[in-house]
Amino acid sequence: MMHDPQPVTEADYIVIESTYGNRVHEPTDSTERLGSIIERTVQRGGTVVVPAFAVGRAQSLLYHLWKLKTEGRIANIPIYLDSPMAIDATDLLHAHRADHRLAPDVCGAVCAIATYTRDVEGSKAITANPYPKIVISASGMATGGRVLHHLKAYAPAQKNTILFSGFQAAGTRGRSMLEGSTEIKIHGEWIPVRAEVDDLPMLSAHADGNELMRWLSGFRHRPSQVFIVHGEAEASEALRVRIDKELRWNATVPRQDQVFDL
Repeated sequence: MMHDPQPVTEADYIVIESTYGNRVHEPTDSTERLGSIIERTVQRGGTVVVPAFAVGRAQSLLYHLWKLKTEGRIANIPIYLDSPMAIDATDLLHAHRADHRLAPDVCGAVCAIATYTRDVEGSKAITANPYPKIVISASGMATGGRVLHHLKAYAPAQKNTILFSGFQAAGTRGRSMLEGSTEIKIHGEWIPVRAEVDDLPMLSAHADGNELMRWLSGFRHRPSQVFIVHGEAEASEALRVRIDKELRWNATVPRQDQVFDL
């Protein structure tokens, strides 16, 4: 949906993230994978709950759901966007069409694909509805927000699916569920997780190791230092090793509170 980042060719120092510094995104078709998960959940009579980052990820999901709708695969399945921030971000996508790649008619159709739930009563009505549906809600790692109420309602039933759509940091409910936890604590109460738990790692907005290296290769001259941040230790160290071996640049993974003189 978004334009490619503009190349940067000169820098004295580089600060680079490393969330996926030790892996490569699988080449699976995002729309196809999402469609398969939804179809098998609906066949069980279940609901798909998608914890999603409100800015960017929720809109990407709406785009893939629009593609599935146009293909007739989920024609009669209601879609709800239950996050005030995600709704505001979707309105911005519609208002600033020059800032992304969607054609005006496609953008309009994508933004109209879901029912927007702005108030609490509307959110409660979603969980009260027993029929199959798709619920996109925040937060993306299930650390707070309205999605917690949906998890309490839908995680205990095997027919439902909890579908994560981005990186899940260590210590979050999202990571715990992806690692097979059979219960999660929400609002002081332990909730059993019997629903199917799946994820769409290919939707992540974070570049993988190869993409990070490709971006770095656009610099014309060797920087004085590369600082590798925003990644778990294993991922950051893997990227540091690649930069050292492939580019022969001086790269470091800063420690907490470490100070550098530039």
